[in-house]
Amino acid sequence: MSGRTAFLFVGRPGLQRPAKFAMVGAVGIVVQMAALQGLTTLGCDYMWATGLAIEAAVLNNFSWHQRFTWSDRGDSRLAETGIRMLRFHLSNGAISILGSLLLIRWLVGQFGIKVLVANLLTIAACSVGNFLASDRWVFLSPLHADAKE
Repeated sequence: MSGRTAFLFVGRPGLQRPAKFAMVGAVGIVVQMAALQGLTTLGCDYMWATGLAIEAAVLNNFSWHQRFTWSDRGDSRLAETGIRMLRFHLSNGAISILGSLLLIRWLVGQFGIKVLVANLLTIAACSVGNFLASDRWVFLSPLHADAKE
């Protein structure tokens, strides 16, 4: 895909937010993989290393999603940010950590897939649920937030 084609794809209104989510997710993957590699190299068990690496990525992704992906939805006051972070951990964190730990144990333990490859597969499997949870619950639009009060 050329740069111009990629720009046209991202420039479509219905695809902008998913494209931003994917870009932040790509950075989160780098954070997660680096943490996982570092922790396992230091001798940390792959299950513990996976959980800690996911948490590093969750914190990174939350910060970027608030500032970039869903910057148009509400403000960034401390109380609002705290509520969003709690929701993000309850949704994206839970989906990522529980989903990844279950899947990675299955992929590594049952099939002998390398930890880093299994980790990439679990990230892909959890990403759709994470996007939907973020879009529909974590980063509510001001219109939706007002309607729920």
